[in-house]
Amino acid sequence: MALKLMYITNNPRIAQIAERSGVDWIFVDLEKKGKMERQGHLDTVISNHKISDIAPLKNILTMSKLLVRINPINSDSDKEIIDVIEAGAEIIMLPYFKKKHEVEDFIKVINGRVETCLLLETPEAVDNLDDILQVKGIDYIHIGLNDLHLGYNMKFMFELLADGTVEKIIKKIKAHNLPYGFGGIAQIGQGSLPAEKIIAEHYRLESSMVILSRTFFNQDKIDDYDIALKTFRDGIQGIRDFEQYLKTRTGVYFAKNKQDVEKIVKSIV
Repeated sequence: MALKLMYITNNPRIAQIAERSGVDWIFVDLEKKGKMERQGHLDTVISNHKISDIAPLKNILTMSKLLVRINPINSDSDKEIIDVIEAGAEIIMLPYFKKKHEVEDFIKVINGRVETCLLLETPEAVDNLDDILQVKGIDYIHIGLNDLHLGYNMKFMFELLADGTVEKIIKKIKAHNLPYGFGGIAQIGQGSLPAEKIIAEHYRLESSMVILSRTFFNQDKIDDYDIALKTFRDGIQGIRDFEQYLKTRTGVYFAKNKQDVEKIVKSIV
């Protein structure tokens, strides 16, 4: 098992560099509704991506899948979903849902035309997860730690990993044999909770997807494509090498890593 790596960009050159370096899913982010109110006080990106960004990416990608995150379910969702499919999305991600009927509406409009990914990121969705998991047509679930930790009034998003919340959610998803992932990572050795600690937790929890965060490569601050190429190549190689190392570790290693995560998170909080 190797983690599916996602990277958020609407820049065709960066997308091509990411794809060549081994990013599995290129991620266009259309979500704007309600995001400023929820995350405006944080150092998070409110994206400026548009539906017109999808086709140019679709035209150049040959190996990576193209994932598009739409807005939460609203009166314009049907049109947005249809436009996104027509533009070339291969996977559509539904963010910030709370109830089963929102997921049903989403799946119904998609009608099997592309793959579906739920972004589980509200406490209400966690409470309603048993019902939501009954819906047929979900292909992937990603646990969004950013909004979810805000929903629980926590200070640091990886508190959800340290306190067992992520593990409880995963147990339920696993029972339905759906692929899942959580959160994002920086480069090996980087991040307030180092990337390798998080990746080891992905392996312990049998997660299969993770987002490469802005800390991994911040395209807003670096506009040199040679630097971008080197950063992606070296960074992804570092992740893949570390994954090979994890495949040789025993349960003792993962138990110790889990304790390390709890300690580091506690000190950060």
